[in-house]
Amino acid sequence: MTEIALVFWHWWVLAVICLVIEILMPAFFFLWMAVSGLITGIIAWLIPSISADGQILIFSVLTIATITAWRIFGKKYVIKTDQPLLNRRGSQYVGRVFNLHEAIENGEGKIKVDDTIWKVHGEDCDIHSKVKVIASRGTVFDVEKVL
Repeated sequence: MTEIALVFWHWWVLAVICLVIEILMPAFFFLWMAVSGLITGIIAWLIPSISADGQILIFSVLTIATITAWRIFGKKYVIKTDQPLLNRRGSQYVGRVFNLHEAIENGEGKIKVDDTIWKVHGEDCDIHSKVKVIASRGTVFDVEKVL
């Protein structure tokens, strides 16, 4: 059986391919594979006698190490923002008061927020009642009647 001959530039091509994939589908996964490919290529360039199996092992270990290091770093140093609810639309409405769009019957009803109708759960109320959003569960609000 013929052994595969990996040359340093093969790893650099792999690194570029991983970078292109990362640009097209950003997830911080292929970025670390690209870094690992670049480092493996540098090692293969400096030490050309490393076998293909050794290069693949180096690439695998570096990939696992860089992804793991990023996960640990990302959890430890969370970026603080002045708008923490920006991508959590339902949570932005907690604490606000709205008029019912549909009466709450059997624990379910609807409110209109700006141009969107939201489903609500809470105690039964007639359509003229005001309710306060106390929690958001996905696309459903938990509400309580405002007196």
